[in-house]
Amino acid sequence: MFPRLSLPVVASLTPPDFSVEILDEYFDTINFNSNVDIIGLTAMSTQAPRAYQIADEFRQRGKKIIMGGSHATALPEEALIHVDSVVIGEAEGVWPVLLKDLLNGNLKKIYKSPDFPSLEGLPIPRYDLLKKDRYRLLKINFPIQVGRGCPNRCEFCSVNQFFGHRYRHRPIEEVVEEIKRINKKGIVFVDDNIVGHPQFAKSLFEQLIPLNIRWAGQVSLNVAKDDELLELAARSGCALMFIGVETLSLKTFKEMRKTIFDPRETAELLQKIHKKGIHIRASVIFGFDEDEKDVFEKTVKFLIENKIIYTDFNVLTPLPATRVLSQLKEENRIFDWDWSKYNFKNVVFHPKLMKREELEEGFWKAAQKFYSIPSIMSRILFGDNTTLGRKKRAFLSNIYYKSAVGKRKHTMEGH
Repeated sequence: MFPRLSLPVVASLTPPDFSVEILDEYFDTINFNSNVDIIGLTAMSTQAPRAYQIADEFRQRGKKIIMGGSHATALPEEALIHVDSVVIGEAEGVWPVLLKDLLNGNLKKIYKSPDFPSLEGLPIPRYDLLKKDRYRLLKINFPIQVGRGCPNRCEFCSVNQFFGHRYRHRPIEEVVEEIKRINKKGIVFVDDNIVGHPQFAKSLFEQLIPLNIRWAGQVSLNVAKDDELLELAARSGCALMFIGVETLSLKTFKEMRKTIFDPRETAELLQKIHKKGIHIRASVIFGFDEDEKDVFEKTVKFLIENKIIYTDFNVLTPLPATRVLSQLKEENRIFDWDWSKYNFKNVVFHPKLMKREELEEGFWKAAQKFYSIPSIMSRILFGDNTTLGRKKRAFLSNIYYKSAVGKRKHTMEGH
């Protein structure tokens, strides 16, 4: 549905005397006998086993393999079993050096920038290398990165290990120029938390207002605690916010160090966002140590009552380089180390207050109930008071009216 930016970013850092091709295995078949000099792979943990298979196939044919991404950054020694070199962290600052070493026959096993690179003056990602017609959402929304890193330190998240504990951002004028250049009215900001630096976000949103765009992005719920920030987000064209609600438990919040807002305020903050005409895509996680068997019903009830339009349901997943993995490993509770199952939909550890099977069943039933027809009707058709919601109701009412008139006409003609 939506392309990742990592490889287009690396391609933009590659000197023009290199010929570059990007393959996305969702759409493309890999030719392992292709005449190439270097293979670059990126993978999250759930994709790592397949990335290793690809690397092994190419290495058998004498090719040089470079791997980057979150999984290789967290576990470089594991990755080096399958590849020739690993880029730890961000590629800016090290990729040109790596290519020079490759040409000189002096490729090192590890490349890592001593500091987080500056985001000033970055080249525009090589979107031209993507098969844009394959990505459904790319036809209406275009990905743009404004900054990297997140000031929050949630123990189940690996963003800090990869991008750091503070929000680093590009100059606003460069972001605005990129938006003007791609000339799209729909934008998705791919930052992990675009309001990670509230004052910068306010300045950015002010500059977006004249562009007349519609955008979506990931934010923390405390965006609704800053009235000026929320107002500017709405005026700048924010149509949807992806928000990590995660849990309704205050104790779990504290244990996971997600202290940016009080879960007892969640409903109130969500409603403040809705009142600005902004849709919410929420993320929730099941499987925390405080979760009992009633957590599924309580969570779905809360989401439906608060008219959340989309929800990503997740099973707690102990990603590499997170405190959650360290804790569960220390307690000998992880029973499955197959990285392909680390996709937030499989249970790979023993929960504390329920059986593994109960967590799996509760997770799927929660998703099914939330996305049932009655739930969708109550949340979207009858509970959405945004401008878009009113348009949806008018559109569907018009369809129903035409359908009813058509049936009546057909019946009268039949008589």
